[in-house]
Amino acid sequence: MQRIHATAMPHYTQPRPHSIEGLHQVAERAVGTVQRESLSLLSFNIQVGIKTQAYHHYLTRGWQHLLPHRQRNQTLDQIGRLLRQYDLVALQEADGGSIRSGFINQVEYLADAGRFPYWYQQLNRNLGKLAQHSNGVLSRLEPSFVEDHPLPGLIPGRGAILVRFGSGENALLIIVLHLSLGARTQDRQLRYIRELVEHHPHVVLMGDMNNPLEHLRSRPALRGLDLISAEETLPTYPSWQPKHALDHILISPSLEVRSARVLDCTLSDHRPIAMEIGLPPCLQHL
Repeated sequence: MQRIHATAMPHYTQPRPHSIEGLHQVAERAVGTVQRESLSLLSFNIQVGIKTQAYHHYLTRGWQHLLPHRQRNQTLDQIGRLLRQYDLVALQEADGGSIRSGFINQVEYLADAGRFPYWYQQLNRNLGKLAQHSNGVLSRLEPSFVEDHPLPGLIPGRGAILVRFGSGENALLIIVLHLSLGARTQDRQLRYIRELVEHHPHVVLMGDMNNPLEHLRSRPALRGLDLISAEETLPTYPSWQPKHALDHILISPSLEVRSARVLDCTLSDHRPIAMEIGLPPCLQHL
């Protein structure tokens, strides 16, 4: 299957479906359908490959959000090696190829470094040559459907990716998202997400949600979905001394949390969060 280049996504409120046509496949790494009882998941806000290891680095290294840095790809290589042990990875704050990244699509770069056969980039804020703010998905399983969803907000630039494995009731629906900072906007975004997932029995929400878990669970938009997570609080921010649980993986009760942890990793200002989920028999042939 020839690699297909994704196109820039305009800012509008309706979803833009790409189906399988928007997915990138590295043909020589394609894998067949196998029976599996579990999936290993990881969500990571990579901060466009900037190592922020102290608060003062936001000032002293802030220029790297605008200009290229010779060590950025070394950081991406380290991240890529970290990702190799996971089946599906959700990326936030990746660059799709601009001046600051040396015109490298960081989602594609990490797919190659992590040896993933399938990858997908969602362009959320297109600043031309200056920045290509993106989310991304890396997968070892071939999705049956991929869809872009710009999230509502006063300022465009936040998005969710819907990835489906399988079909019908025996499908696994994964939503990769990066929520805004403001509570009112988050409520609108979570209501939008609820409309995508509330009628699906097997759902995973994963990403940078910019909110502690107890606050998310109290939001009306998530009530009644009965989403579960790790039993303990898993702080991910700031990476050098994590105190705040901002990154989460939430799953339907039909799925099982087998393990969950935050990785001891300071390659970004967030630490990655990992979870192994058990699959019911109906999902073991994805």
